[in-house]
Amino acid sequence: MYDAKRLAALRESLAGWEKTTLPGALSRAPERQSRFITTSSAGIERLYTPLDLPDFDYLHDLGLPGEYPYTRGVHATGYRGRVWTMRMFAGFGSAEESNARYKYLLTQGGTGLSVAFDLPTLMGYDSDAPEALGEFGKCGVAISSLKDMELLFDGIPLDRISTSMTINSPAAILWAMYLAVAEKQGVRPDQLRGTIQNDILKEYIAQKEYIFPPEPSMRLVVDTMEYGSQVVPQWNTISISGYHIREAGSTAAQELAFTLSDGMEYVRWGMARGMPVDEFAPRLSFFFNAHNDFFEEIAKYRAARRIWAREMRETFQARDPRSWLLRFHTQTAGVSLTAQQPLNNIVRVAVQALAAILGGTQSLHTNSMDEALALPSEQAVTVALRTQQILAAESGVANTLDPLGGAYFVEAQTNRMEAEARHYFRRIQDLGGVLPAIDKGFFQQEISDAAYTYQREIDAHTRSIVGVNDFIDDQPPAIPILAMDPAGYARQVQRLRDLRETRDSGRLGQALDRLRLACQGGENTMPHLLDCVRAYATLGEIIGVMKEVFGTYVEPTWI
Repeated sequence: MYDAKRLAALRESLAGWEKTTLPGALSRAPERQSRFITTSSAGIERLYTPLDLPDFDYLHDLGLPGEYPYTRGVHATGYRGRVWTMRMFAGFGSAEESNARYKYLLTQGGTGLSVAFDLPTLMGYDSDAPEALGEFGKCGVAISSLKDMELLFDGIPLDRISTSMTINSPAAILWAMYLAVAEKQGVRPDQLRGTIQNDILKEYIAQKEYIFPPEPSMRLVVDTMEYGSQVVPQWNTISISGYHIREAGSTAAQELAFTLSDGMEYVRWGMARGMPVDEFAPRLSFFFNAHNDFFEEIAKYRAARRIWAREMRETFQARDPRSWLLRFHTQTAGVSLTAQQPLNNIVRVAVQALAAILGGTQSLHTNSMDEALALPSEQAVTVALRTQQILAAESGVANTLDPLGGAYFVEAQTNRMEAEARHYFRRIQDLGGVLPAIDKGFFQQEISDAAYTYQREIDAHTRSIVGVNDFIDDQPPAIPILAMDPAGYARQVQRLRDLRETRDSGRLGQALDRLRLACQGGENTMPHLLDCVRAYATLGEIIGVMKEVFGTYVEPTWI
């Protein structure tokens, strides 16, 4: 038991001396104020007690790990049962170069693969298209046909490794290529484990790598959900992503709210297709950012699980407990990395990774120290992987479940994050839902305003970025930078030329025609996409057929 009057008196005395709500409150005792307390502490009390959880119900709001509403985690055993998957995001240059990196990461203890695609692939262009000129392999691997996908996974047994692919507008096509590679390896679809990001809503909101208008894009997402639930049951056909929303400049609360809003919109579309919610919801997964504010990030993950569980059970009437589980991958914050003093990024990544782990992530990518300068070198990516391994093997964080659960500060922050998310849910609903809110520019303006505020804080030195606006030195970074194969682009262009000359053009034409008819009607497009990639249609050719039917999206201009 605690003495409520004594705690209240203590709180009052603390508030009278100093309250770390910036910037105004700091003027009470500026000479005592640490230079390290910045605007990120806005609204944070100096001390948290049971008074900050006035109506807190331990079992209802918190529960136990593995029990509804899963605030403390989706598994009753936590990392004692299975440590998080160390899934390093990788891809650059040609398929051959990325294949070598994947094999290296697996030999170094990586436990899953995560594919980064280059910009032409993300936008649906072949590597030799005029629009792709100068972008080959720069932010990921170039994949233009099934031939490239075969090379990317050459010598990697797809029945023994799980693969995540960060692809959105052309997600169904790249997934079809992956399934076709598995066929060639003799692997059955029901043996495959992995994820396609396939989150088109966040493209309109934040990342802007869209191709088609929202409605046909959502139709393609639901096609993959339906096909996956029937044919590839261990595959996550959407990874609903807050990562890119946060990288675009959102706050943690906005990342949480907008991501879960998108997730609920996919559920609505799946149910509108006629799919029972418990048929597809267990294979929905999420992808969050791990940013710098340690406790806020942990609270974000805990609130996300609780909100999703309650919405799935109460709003969408899901009855399978697996449908209530919010399972998520985490990547440390790329936007937080600095070109100045890049070795400092190792520390940033370690702190962010620890937040993700204490928040209960199922898999984790740790960014490399050199990513503000170039694609990760082999040395840098090894250090990033070793960061996870040290946390798993040496820190003791895997020994107990949700060790911060019940802490007054953490629980109060978790409640605050949920309240802010639900405030955004109401605003989105008032605008008519997710797609109308996109059309009105709501998400885009909220993120823009948050990014502007963050940058103003850095410029005003009320937010410290070590090595950038604080503790500055003029030494140039002395770290090795990755050099890609200079012959890679020419080899890719020649491979495409050879492919077009040797494939069966009659089989190809028939497959593309059937795809066109499926797009014009209401048939699931996945079987037809598989036929197209088996006939070695290129990514650009398939996208071209779909553009004929669906058109392309041009973002409105808001005043």
